[in-house]
Amino acid sequence: MITIVLVRPQHPGNVGAVARVMANFGFHSLMLIAPKCDHREQEARNRAKHAQSILQKAKVRDFSALKRFDYVLGTSAQTGTAFNIPRSPVSLKEAARSVNRKAKIALLFGSEGTGLTNEEVDYCDFLITIPASKKYGTLNVSHAVSIVLYEFFATTAFPVHPLAEKKDMQTIAHFFDKVLDSLPFTTEQKRETQKKVWRKIIAKAMLTKRETFAVMGFLRKLL
Repeated sequence: MITIVLVRPQHPGNVGAVARVMANFGFHSLMLIAPKCDHREQEARNRAKHAQSILQKAKVRDFSALKRFDYVLGTSAQTGTAFNIPRSPVSLKEAARSVNRKAKIALLFGSEGTGLTNEEVDYCDFLITIPASKKYGTLNVSHAVSIVLYEFFATTAFPVHPLAEKKDMQTIAHFFDKVLDSLPFTTEQKRETQKKVWRKIIAKAMLTKRETFAVMGFLRKLL
């Protein structure tokens, strides 16, 4: 199941427009984290049109609620180079084709003014980005949600085999940490960088259950 998560939304009209777009593409789970507006205001209801039930059922939570998801996908117009590990994105099409609908997925969209901060990006397993003009690459949040949900709605090539659960990925990450702790590094910073890289690789790999067991078995042999 996919949940749309708006982080610090500022304008009730945008929240209403997001609800309408969600209904257009058959998505119904909306979560607001630290909202700066009331999603039940008349402006939000006016923009939502026939998606009033999505607004009414929207949940207001803090970042701890993201722990219940198998994957947290952030969206950002501000991406980094290969050396900026947290902001190294995958393509929207790649993400839409890889994610299994049966998994618990959170799609994070940042505040209209600033997007996702570096601290908020750290909650994400990886980032996706929407190609846009370099002169003005930041989309309105409801427009961004529309494009992302279109890709997820239109994609039918979902994996047949079930994906690994979050606890399995955490176990793999723990094994990688132990392996890296046993290896020599010139600085602790380089060791921590390697750990971050491997956590991102694990998340982006979209491992199946069977692949997860194979990776765990291999890493156990190294310890």
